[in-house]
Amino acid sequence: MGDDATPRDSLLPNTQNPKRSFNRLLSHAHDELHGFRSYLRWMCVDQSNIYTAFLSWFVFLIFAIAIPAFSHFYLACPSCDATHDRPYDTVVQLSLSSIATLSFLCLSKFVRKYGLRRFLFFDKLVDESDSVRHHYTTQLYGSLKILSVFVLPCFLAECAYKIWWYSSGASQIPFLGNIILSDIVACSLELLSWLYRTLVFFLVCVLFRLICYLQILRLKDFATVFQVDSDVGSVLVEHLRIRRHLRIISHRYRAFILMALILITTSQFAALLYTTKNHANMSIFRAGELALCSLTLLTGIIIILQSATKITHKAQAVTSLSAKWHVCATIDSFGTTSETETPVLQNGSGGSQGFFDARSGHSDEDEAGDEEDDVDNTRFLPAYAYSSIGFQKRQALVTYFENNKAGITVYGFMLDRTWLQLIFGIELSLVLWLLGKTIGI
Repeated sequence: MGDDATPRDSLLPNTQNPKRSFNRLLSHAHDELHGFRSYLRWMCVDQSNIYTAFLSWFVFLIFAIAIPAFSHFYLACPSCDATHDRPYDTVVQLSLSSIATLSFLCLSKFVRKYGLRRFLFFDKLVDESDSVRHHYTTQLYGSLKILSVFVLPCFLAECAYKIWWYSSGASQIPFLGNIILSDIVACSLELLSWLYRTLVFFLVCVLFRLICYLQILRLKDFATVFQVDSDVGSVLVEHLRIRRHLRIISHRYRAFILMALILITTSQFAALLYTTKNHANMSIFRAGELALCSLTLLTGIIIILQSATKITHKAQAVTSLSAKWHVCATIDSFGTTSETETPVLQNGSGGSQGFFDARSGHSDEDEAGDEEDDVDNTRFLPAYAYSSIGFQKRQALVTYFENNKAGITVYGFMLDRTWLQLIFGIELSLVLWLLGKTIGI
Protein backbone atom coordinates (compact mmCIF):
# COMPACT_ATOMS: atom_id res chain seq x y z
CA MET A 1 0.00 0.00 0.00
CA GLY A 2 1.71 3.12 -1.16
CA ASP A 3 1.55 6.56 0.32
CA ASP A 4 -0.32 7.85 -2.72
CA ALA A 5 -3.27 5.53 -2.07
CA THR A 6 -6.59 7.14 -1.33
CA PRO A 7 -8.24 6.44 2.04
CA ARG A 8 -11.13 4.51 0.45
CA ASP A 9 -8.98 2.40 -1.86
CA SER A 10 -6.22 1.65 0.63
CA LEU A 11 -8.19 -1.03 2.44
CA LEU A 12 -9.45 -2.84 -0.66
CA PRO A 13 -7.22 -5.69 -1.76
CA ASN A 14 -4.95 -5.30 -4.75
CA THR A 15 -5.85 -7.48 -7.73
CA GLN A 16 -2.29 -8.73 -8.08
CA ASN A 17 -1.70 -9.45 -4.41
CA PRO A 18 -4.90 -9.41 -2.35
CA LYS A 19 -3.14 -9.62 1.03
CA ARG A 20 -0.41 -7.12 0.42
CA SER A 21 -2.57 -4.27 1.74
CA PHE A 22 -2.92 -6.01 5.12
CA ASN A 23 0.65 -7.10 5.78
CA ARG A 24 1.45 -4.05 7.89
CA LEU A 25 0.42 -2.96 11.34
CA LEU A 26 1.97 0.51 11.21
CA SER A 27 0.01 3.38 9.70
CA HIS A 28 0.79 6.30 7.45
CA ALA A 29 -0.85 9.62 6.72
CA HIS A 30 -3.16 8.28 4.01
CA ASP A 31 -4.30 4.93 5.38
CA GLU A 32 -7.91 3.90 5.90
CA LEU A 33 -7.93 5.18 9.51
CA HIS A 34 -6.69 8.65 8.64
CA GLY A 35 -10.16 10.13 9.09
CA PHE A 36 -10.62 8.54 12.50
CA ARG A 37 -7.22 9.70 13.69
CA SER A 38 -7.96 13.24 12.54
CA TYR A 39 -11.26 13.09 14.41
CA LEU A 40 -9.53 11.92 17.60
CA ARG A 41 -7.00 14.72 17.33
CA TRP A 42 -9.76 17.24 16.71
CA MET A 43 -11.57 16.03 19.82
CA CYS A 44 -8.28 16.10 21.76
CA VAL A 45 -8.53 12.46 22.80
CA ASP A 46 -5.47 11.36 20.86
CA GLN A 47 -2.76 10.11 23.26
CA SER A 48 -0.19 8.84 20.79
CA ASN A 49 2.64 10.80 22.47
CA ILE A 50 3.28 12.67 25.69
CA TYR A 51 2.28 16.07 24.25
CA THR A 52 -1.06 14.95 22.85
CA ALA A 53 -1.70 12.99 26.05
CA PHE A 54 -1.14 16.12 28.14
CA LEU A 55 -3.41 18.14 25.86
CA SER A 56 -6.04 15.41 26.00
CA TRP A 57 -6.16 15.35 29.79
CA PHE A 58 -6.09 19.14 29.99
CA VAL A 59 -9.06 19.51 27.64
CA PHE A 60 -10.91 16.78 29.53
CA LEU A 61 -10.43 18.47 32.90
CA ILE A 62 -11.54 21.81 31.47
CA PHE A 63 -14.65 20.75 29.55
CA ALA A 64 -15.79 17.77 31.62
CA ILE A 65 -14.97 18.98 35.16
CA ALA A 66 -14.12 22.67 35.45
CA ILE A 67 -16.74 24.26 33.17
CA PRO A 68 -19.66 22.14 34.49
CA ALA A 69 -18.65 23.01 38.05
CA PHE A 70 -18.39 26.70 37.16
CA SER A 71 -21.75 26.56 35.42
CA HIS A 72 -23.47 24.93 38.34
CA PHE A 73 -22.07 27.07 41.16
CA TYR A 74 -21.90 30.46 39.42
CA LEU A 75 -24.33 30.42 36.49
CA ALA A 76 -27.28 28.31 37.65
CA CYS A 77 -29.03 31.43 38.99
CA PRO A 78 -31.08 29.99 41.87
CA SER A 79 -32.59 33.44 42.53
CA CYS A 80 -34.07 33.73 39.02
CA ASP A 81 -37.78 33.60 38.26
CA ALA A 82 -39.66 30.35 37.77
CA THR A 83 -39.00 30.34 34.03
CA HIS A 84 -35.21 30.71 34.24
CA ASP A 85 -34.63 28.68 37.38
CA ARG A 86 -32.69 25.43 36.82
CA PRO A 87 -33.56 23.14 39.74
CA TYR A 88 -32.38 19.99 37.91
CA ASP A 89 -28.96 21.31 36.93
CA THR A 90 -27.24 19.10 39.53
CA VAL A 91 -28.60 15.92 37.95
CA VAL A 92 -27.76 17.12 34.44
CA GLN A 93 -24.17 18.11 35.17
CA LEU A 94 -23.36 15.04 37.27
CA SER A 95 -24.90 12.70 34.72
CA LEU A 96 -23.06 14.11 31.71
CA SER A 97 -19.75 14.51 33.52
CA SER A 98 -19.80 11.02 35.04
CA ILE A 99 -20.60 9.27 31.76
CA ALA A 100 -18.04 11.43 29.93
CA THR A 101 -15.40 10.54 32.54
CA LEU A 102 -16.12 6.84 32.13
CA SER A 103 -16.03 7.12 28.33
CA PHE A 104 -12.82 9.14 28.31
CA LEU A 105 -11.01 6.73 30.62
CA CYS A 106 -12.09 3.70 28.57
CA LEU A 107 -11.26 5.36 25.25
CA SER A 108 -7.85 6.45 26.53
CA LYS A 109 -7.12 2.91 27.66
CA PHE A 110 -8.25 1.42 24.35
CA VAL A 111 -6.16 3.74 22.17
CA ARG A 112 -3.09 3.72 24.42
CA LYS A 113 -3.00 -0.03 25.10
CA TYR A 114 -4.12 -1.50 21.78
CA GLY A 115 -3.73 1.22 19.18
CA LEU A 116 -6.53 2.20 16.82
CA ARG A 117 -5.80 -0.45 14.17
CA ARG A 118 -5.64 -3.30 16.62
CA PHE A 119 -8.63 -2.06 18.62
CA LEU A 120 -10.80 -1.94 15.48
CA PHE A 121 -9.46 -5.36 14.34
CA PHE A 122 -7.97 -3.95 11.14
CA ASP A 123 -4.89 -6.08 11.70
CA LYS A 124 -7.14 -9.16 11.45
CA LEU A 125 -8.77 -8.27 8.14
CA VAL A 126 -6.02 -10.04 6.23
CA ASP A 127 -7.78 -13.32 7.04
CA GLU A 128 -11.24 -12.15 5.96
CA SER A 129 -13.00 -12.35 2.61
CA ASP A 130 -13.24 -9.46 0.15
CA SER A 131 -16.92 -8.99 1.00
CA VAL A 132 -16.19 -8.56 4.72
CA ARG A 133 -13.38 -6.09 4.00
CA HIS A 134 -15.49 -4.03 1.64
CA HIS A 135 -18.57 -3.78 3.87
CA TYR A 136 -16.50 -3.08 6.99
CA THR A 137 -14.65 -0.29 5.20
CA THR A 138 -17.94 1.21 4.08
CA GLN A 139 -19.28 1.06 7.62
CA LEU A 140 -16.08 2.65 8.94
CA TYR A 141 -16.48 5.70 6.72
CA GLY A 142 -20.15 5.94 7.65
CA SER A 143 -19.55 5.77 11.41
CA LEU A 144 -18.70 9.45 11.73
CA LYS A 145 -21.89 10.31 9.85
CA ILE A 146 -23.85 8.12 12.25
CA LEU A 147 -22.18 9.94 15.14
CA SER A 148 -23.31 13.27 13.69
CA VAL A 149 -26.87 11.99 13.23
CA PHE A 150 -27.09 11.14 16.94
CA VAL A 151 -25.36 14.22 18.33
CA LEU A 152 -26.35 17.08 16.01
CA PRO A 153 -30.12 17.22 16.75
CA CYS A 154 -29.54 17.20 20.50
CA PHE A 155 -26.82 19.85 20.17
CA LEU A 156 -29.11 22.14 18.17
CA ALA A 157 -31.78 21.79 20.85
CA GLU A 158 -29.21 22.56 23.56
CA CYS A 159 -28.02 25.61 21.59
CA ALA A 160 -31.56 26.93 21.29
CA TYR A 161 -32.13 26.55 25.02
CA LYS A 162 -28.84 28.16 26.08
CA ILE A 163 -29.18 31.07 23.66
CA TRP A 164 -32.69 31.75 24.92
CA TRP A 165 -31.59 31.44 28.55
CA TYR A 166 -28.73 33.93 28.23
CA SER A 167 -30.40 36.31 25.80
CA SER A 168 -33.43 36.71 28.09
CA GLY A 169 -31.16 38.01 30.84
CA ALA A 170 -31.22 35.02 33.18
CA SER A 171 -27.58 35.31 34.19
CA GLN A 172 -25.90 38.68 34.59
CA ILE A 173 -22.46 37.99 36.03
CA PRO A 174 -19.95 40.37 34.42
CA PHE A 175 -16.86 38.32 35.19
CA LEU A 176 -15.19 39.88 32.12
CA GLY A 177 -16.26 43.45 32.93
CA ASN A 178 -19.09 43.48 30.39
CA ILE A 179 -22.42 41.67 30.80
CA ILE A 180 -22.96 40.95 27.09
CA LEU A 181 -19.41 39.73 26.54
CA SER A 182 -19.55 37.63 29.70
CA ASP A 183 -22.83 36.01 28.61
CA ILE A 184 -21.44 35.20 25.16
CA VAL A 185 -18.31 33.60 26.62
CA ALA A 186 -20.25 31.68 29.30
CA CYS A 187 -22.82 30.43 26.78
CA SER A 188 -20.09 29.30 24.37
CA LEU A 189 -18.18 27.49 27.11
CA GLU A 190 -21.30 25.70 28.33
CA LEU A 191 -22.19 24.59 24.79
CA LEU A 192 -18.66 23.37 24.10
CA SER A 193 -18.65 21.47 27.38
CA TRP A 194 -21.97 19.80 26.55
CA LEU A 195 -20.78 18.94 23.04
CA TYR A 196 -17.46 17.52 24.27
CA ARG A 197 -19.02 15.29 26.92
CA THR A 198 -21.71 14.02 24.55
CA LEU A 199 -19.27 13.35 21.71
CA VAL A 200 -16.89 11.37 23.90
CA PHE A 201 -19.74 9.18 25.14
CA PHE A 202 -21.23 8.60 21.70
CA LEU A 203 -17.80 7.93 20.19
CA VAL A 204 -17.27 4.94 22.48
CA CYS A 205 -20.78 3.69 21.67
CA VAL A 206 -20.31 4.04 17.91
CA LEU A 207 -16.92 2.30 18.04
CA PHE A 208 -18.54 -0.61 19.85
CA ARG A 209 -21.27 -0.70 17.22
CA LEU A 210 -18.62 -0.70 14.47
CA ILE A 211 -16.71 -3.61 16.03
CA CYS A 212 -19.91 -5.60 16.46
CA TYR A 213 -20.78 -4.94 12.83
CA LEU A 214 -17.49 -6.55 11.78
CA GLN A 215 -18.30 -9.69 13.76
CA ILE A 216 -21.79 -9.81 12.25
CA LEU A 217 -20.22 -9.66 8.79
CA ARG A 218 -17.89 -12.49 9.75
CA LEU A 219 -20.78 -14.60 11.06
CA LYS A 220 -22.72 -14.07 7.84
CA ASP A 221 -19.63 -15.05 5.88
CA PHE A 222 -19.13 -18.03 8.18
CA ALA A 223 -22.70 -19.21 7.54
CA THR A 224 -21.81 -19.82 3.88
CA VAL A 225 -19.67 -22.83 4.88
CA PHE A 226 -22.93 -24.75 5.30
CA GLN A 227 -23.80 -24.02 1.67
CA VAL A 228 -20.73 -25.77 0.26
CA ASP A 229 -18.95 -29.06 0.81
CA SER A 230 -16.76 -27.91 3.71
CA ASP A 231 -14.39 -29.78 5.97
CA VAL A 232 -15.53 -30.12 9.58
CA GLY A 233 -12.08 -29.23 10.87
CA SER A 234 -11.94 -25.93 8.95
CA VAL A 235 -15.46 -25.04 10.16
CA LEU A 236 -14.41 -25.69 13.76
CA VAL A 237 -11.24 -23.61 13.43
CA GLU A 238 -13.13 -20.65 11.97
CA HIS A 239 -15.80 -20.77 14.68
CA LEU A 240 -13.14 -20.90 17.39
CA ARG A 241 -11.54 -17.79 15.87
CA ILE A 242 -14.86 -15.94 15.90
CA ARG A 243 -15.50 -16.99 19.53
CA ARG A 244 -12.06 -15.74 20.50
CA HIS A 245 -12.70 -12.31 18.94
CA LEU A 246 -16.09 -12.07 20.64
CA ARG A 247 -14.42 -12.90 23.94
CA ILE A 248 -11.82 -10.17 23.31
CA ILE A 249 -14.57 -7.61 22.61
CA SER A 250 -16.44 -8.67 25.75
CA HIS A 251 -13.30 -8.38 27.86
CA ARG A 252 -12.52 -4.90 26.57
CA TYR A 253 -16.02 -3.46 26.89
CA ARG A 254 -17.45 -5.31 29.89
CA ALA A 255 -16.47 -2.66 32.45
CA PHE A 256 -17.78 0.15 30.27
CA ILE A 257 -21.11 -1.58 29.62
CA LEU A 258 -21.68 -2.40 33.29
CA MET A 259 -20.65 1.01 34.63
CA ALA A 260 -22.59 2.86 31.91
CA LEU A 261 -25.70 0.86 32.75
CA ILE A 262 -25.30 1.65 36.46
CA LEU A 263 -24.61 5.37 35.92
CA ILE A 264 -27.44 5.89 33.46
CA THR A 265 -29.89 3.96 35.64
CA THR A 266 -28.88 6.04 38.66
CA SER A 267 -29.23 9.23 36.63
CA GLN A 268 -32.72 8.33 35.43
CA PHE A 269 -33.91 7.41 38.91
CA ALA A 270 -32.53 10.66 40.30
CA ALA A 271 -34.34 12.58 37.57
CA LEU A 272 -37.54 10.67 38.31
CA LEU A 273 -37.20 11.35 42.02
CA TYR A 274 -36.70 15.10 41.47
CA THR A 275 -39.56 15.48 38.98
CA THR A 276 -42.15 13.54 40.99
CA LYS A 277 -41.83 15.49 44.21
CA ASN A 278 -44.96 17.15 45.51
CA HIS A 279 -43.61 20.67 45.10
CA ALA A 280 -42.00 20.05 41.70
CA ASN A 281 -42.96 22.73 39.17
CA MET A 282 -42.61 21.08 35.78
CA SER A 283 -42.27 23.10 32.57
CA ILE A 284 -40.33 22.90 29.34
CA PHE A 285 -38.11 25.76 30.50
CA ARG A 286 -37.22 24.17 33.84
CA ALA A 287 -37.03 20.48 32.85
CA GLY A 288 -36.18 20.73 29.15
CA GLU A 289 -32.44 20.35 29.72
CA LEU A 290 -33.03 17.34 31.98
CA ALA A 291 -35.17 15.67 29.31
CA LEU A 292 -32.49 16.32 26.70
CA CYS A 293 -29.83 14.82 28.96
CA SER A 294 -31.95 11.72 29.57
CA LEU A 295 -32.59 11.30 25.85
CA THR A 296 -28.87 11.51 25.13
CA LEU A 297 -27.87 8.95 27.74
CA LEU A 298 -30.64 6.50 26.85
CA THR A 299 -29.79 6.70 23.15
CA GLY A 300 -26.17 5.79 23.88
CA ILE A 301 -26.99 2.80 26.08
CA ILE A 302 -29.54 1.58 23.53
CA ILE A 303 -26.81 1.60 20.86
CA ILE A 304 -24.62 -0.54 23.13
CA LEU A 305 -27.30 -3.04 24.14
CA GLN A 306 -28.80 -3.32 20.65
CA SER A 307 -25.40 -4.02 19.09
CA ALA A 308 -24.52 -6.58 21.77
CA THR A 309 -27.82 -8.47 21.57
CA LYS A 310 -27.79 -8.45 17.77
CA ILE A 311 -24.37 -10.05 17.52
CA THR A 312 -25.26 -12.55 20.26
CA HIS A 313 -28.41 -13.52 18.36
CA LYS A 314 -26.39 -13.98 15.15
CA ALA A 315 -23.76 -16.07 16.92
CA GLN A 316 -26.35 -18.33 18.54
CA ALA A 317 -28.24 -18.70 15.25
CA VAL A 318 -25.26 -20.71 13.98
CA THR A 319 -26.41 -23.56 16.23
CA SER A 320 -29.81 -23.63 14.53
CA LEU A 321 -28.17 -23.48 11.12
CA SER A 322 -25.84 -26.38 11.88
CA ALA A 323 -28.74 -28.48 13.20
CA LYS A 324 -30.71 -27.81 10.02
CA TRP A 325 -27.63 -28.72 7.97
CA HIS A 326 -27.35 -32.01 9.89
CA VAL A 327 -31.06 -32.81 9.48
CA CYS A 328 -31.03 -32.16 5.74
CA ALA A 329 -27.97 -34.38 5.32
CA THR A 330 -29.50 -37.21 7.38
CA ILE A 331 -32.77 -37.15 5.47
CA ASP A 332 -31.00 -37.10 2.12
CA SER A 333 -28.96 -40.15 3.12
CA PHE A 334 -32.25 -42.10 3.42
CA GLY A 335 -33.80 -40.62 0.31
CA THR A 336 -34.43 -43.96 -1.41
CA THR A 337 -37.45 -45.67 0.10
CA SER A 338 -37.69 -49.46 0.38
CA GLU A 339 -40.70 -51.71 -0.13
CA THR A 340 -41.35 -52.02 3.61
CA GLU A 341 -41.54 -48.29 4.16
CA THR A 342 -44.78 -46.40 4.37
CA PRO A 343 -45.73 -45.04 0.94
CA VAL A 344 -45.44 -41.35 0.31
CA LEU A 345 -48.62 -39.30 0.08
CA GLN A 346 -49.74 -38.79 -3.51
CA ASN A 347 -50.78 -35.34 -4.58
CA GLY A 348 -53.64 -34.53 -6.87
CA SER A 349 -51.57 -34.81 -10.05
CA GLY A 350 -50.33 -38.26 -9.15
CA GLY A 351 -46.80 -37.21 -8.22
CA SER A 352 -45.05 -37.86 -4.91
CA GLN A 353 -45.07 -35.01 -2.46
CA GLY A 354 -41.53 -35.66 -1.17
CA PHE A 355 -39.86 -33.91 1.71
CA PHE A 356 -37.49 -31.82 -0.35
CA ASP A 357 -40.12 -30.69 -2.81
CA ALA A 358 -40.71 -27.93 -0.29
CA ARG A 359 -37.39 -26.42 -1.34
CA SER A 360 -38.93 -25.07 -4.50
CA GLY A 361 -41.84 -23.45 -2.68
CA HIS A 362 -41.14 -19.78 -2.12
CA SER A 363 -44.69 -18.52 -1.63
CA ASP A 364 -44.04 -17.68 2.04
CA GLU A 365 -40.78 -15.77 1.50
CA ASP A 366 -42.53 -12.43 1.09
CA GLU A 367 -44.43 -12.93 4.34
CA ALA A 368 -41.22 -13.66 6.24
CA GLY A 369 -40.04 -10.10 5.65
CA ASP A 370 -36.96 -9.00 7.57
CA GLU A 371 -37.20 -11.83 10.10
CA GLU A 372 -34.96 -14.02 7.92
CA ASP A 373 -31.35 -13.24 7.13
CA ASP A 374 -28.21 -14.96 5.93
CA VAL A 375 -27.76 -16.89 9.20
CA ASP A 376 -31.23 -17.48 10.67
CA ASN A 377 -33.51 -18.56 7.81
CA THR A 378 -35.90 -21.38 6.91
CA ARG A 379 -34.47 -22.30 3.52
CA PHE A 380 -33.27 -25.84 2.89
CA LEU A 381 -29.60 -26.53 2.24
CA PRO A 382 -28.35 -28.08 -1.02
CA ALA A 383 -27.32 -31.73 -0.96
CA TYR A 384 -23.79 -31.07 -2.17
CA ALA A 385 -23.12 -29.06 1.01
CA TYR A 386 -22.79 -32.25 3.07
CA SER A 387 -22.23 -34.98 0.48
CA SER A 388 -18.80 -36.02 1.76
CA ILE A 389 -19.28 -35.50 5.52
CA GLY A 390 -20.17 -38.49 7.66
CA PHE A 391 -22.96 -38.67 10.22
CA GLN A 392 -20.65 -38.84 13.24
CA LYS A 393 -18.69 -35.77 12.19
CA ARG A 394 -21.85 -33.78 11.61
CA GLN A 395 -23.29 -34.89 14.95
CA ALA A 396 -20.07 -33.95 16.75
CA LEU A 397 -20.08 -30.51 15.15
CA VAL A 398 -23.71 -29.86 16.09
CA THR A 399 -23.01 -31.00 19.66
CA TYR A 400 -20.07 -28.61 19.82
CA PHE A 401 -22.23 -25.68 18.68
CA GLU A 402 -24.93 -26.54 21.20
CA ASN A 403 -22.48 -26.55 24.11
CA ASN A 404 -20.28 -23.62 23.04
CA LYS A 405 -22.59 -20.69 22.36
CA ALA A 406 -20.85 -17.47 21.40
CA GLY A 407 -21.84 -13.85 22.01
CA ILE A 408 -21.09 -10.69 23.96
CA THR A 409 -20.78 -11.31 27.69
CA VAL A 410 -20.45 -9.03 30.71
CA TYR A 411 -18.47 -10.84 33.41
CA GLY A 412 -19.83 -14.19 32.27
CA PHE A 413 -23.44 -13.13 31.67
CA MET A 414 -24.55 -13.38 28.03
CA LEU A 415 -26.12 -10.19 26.68
CA ASP A 416 -29.02 -11.70 24.77
CA ARG A 417 -32.72 -10.93 24.56
CA THR A 418 -33.45 -12.85 27.76
CA TRP A 419 -31.10 -10.66 29.76
CA LEU A 420 -32.55 -7.54 28.15
CA GLN A 421 -36.00 -8.60 29.30
CA LEU A 422 -34.61 -9.24 32.79
CA ILE A 423 -32.97 -5.80 32.91
CA PHE A 424 -36.19 -4.17 31.71
CA GLY A 425 -38.22 -6.04 34.32
CA ILE A 426 -35.89 -5.03 37.17
CA GLU A 427 -35.84 -1.37 36.15
CA LEU A 428 -39.60 -1.28 35.66
CA SER A 429 -40.05 -2.71 39.16
CA LEU A 430 -37.75 -0.04 40.60
CA VAL A 431 -39.61 2.69 38.72
CA LEU A 432 -42.97 1.53 40.06
CA TRP A 433 -41.53 1.30 43.57
CA LEU A 434 -40.15 4.82 43.34
CA LEU A 435 -43.40 6.20 41.97
CA GLY A 436 -45.21 4.49 44.82
CA LYS A 437 -42.99 6.32 47.32
CA THR A 438 -43.34 9.72 45.65
CA ILE A 439 -46.81 10.06 44.12
CA GLY A 440 -48.47 7.03 45.77
CA ILE A 441 -49.51 4.94 42.79
